[in-house]
Amino acid sequence: MTRYVLGRVGQAVAVLWAAFTLTFAILYLLPSDPMQLQLAAAGIQQDSLSPEQYTAMRHRFGLDEPIWAQYWHHLAGAVRGDFGTSLTQGIPVTDLIGQRIGQTLLLSVCAAAVSLVAGTTLAYLATFVRWTWLRLLLTRLPALGASFPQFFIALFLIQLFSFQLGWFPANGHDGAATLVMPVATIAILTSSILAQVLIKTFDETLAQPYIATARAKGLSRSAVHLRHAFRNAALPAMTILGVLVGLTVTSSIVVETVFTREGLGNLAQQAVLSQDVPVVLAIVTIAASVFVAVNLVVDLLYPLLDPRISYTGGRGRPPVVAAEGGAL
Repeated sequence: MTRYVLGRVGQAVAVLWAAFTLTFAILYLLPSDPMQLQLAAAGIQQDSLSPEQYTAMRHRFGLDEPIWAQYWHHLAGAVRGDFGTSLTQGIPVTDLIGQRIGQTLLLSVCAAAVSLVAGTTLAYLATFVRWTWLRLLLTRLPALGASFPQFFIALFLIQLFSFQLGWFPANGHDGAATLVMPVATIAILTSSILAQVLIKTFDETLAQPYIATARAKGLSRSAVHLRHAFRNAALPAMTILGVLVGLTVTSSIVVETVFTREGLGNLAQQAVLSQDVPVVLAIVTIAASVFVAVNLVVDLLYPLLDPRISYTGGRGRPPVVAAEGGAL
């Protein structure tokens, strides 16, 4: 167990490093000059600066160093939790993120909770109902929900519930009402993906011999679904939980931009446009950290859901499921 956990932690660190390095490389491969973008954002003409002033500003932001030196400087700071100073706003990146992260966390947590409830409920109903037409409708809904781009869903919800019905505000982040449409925009996609996986695993589980045995003992359909099928059907769905959490975080970039919410997604969009390297690196590192942490927790929860699973073998090897009479 210890070797497995250490292996998974090592893989998580490798993923974080790869995400950090790839983001750094992409930002520095962009054709624009970060210094010129920052001067433009501040309303300063480059011609108004003397060569000495321009050189001093590049030195201040570390843009006169070789690219490998800049990479090492950013990486060493990230390891210490210090992402430096925003190139465009001139304040520490940690302070800038601290001002925005609360809104993004609130949006992501609410969207994840709604997605879990909606996706599980839809999958349960789709495999429980007896009417063929209703079952067909419920099984087709997840594919429909996952087929629309999120910006389209967001614009549709704004047009319907804000402009036409006037139920919810179209933008802002003050009050619970401003959360409804952004949460729904994210949850439609993530709950649809979850429901698709659960419906498939529910059908496979309900076809197992032990389900027929449970029914032969006189258990009701609801008891068979809840006590026998649900737990085993949920196990494969746990594998995509980390992906769904990652989607709720990355989706905030689109959602917060459309709904004008002051969160990390909106900050990331502004930082990419202005090529504010420290801010972008910090946001990517945070998003990647959430993704790998959730996946690690999911892996460690497997034995609690299925006692047949044990962690054996060398570092980083997948779980081994013990079958009756021996190990697979």
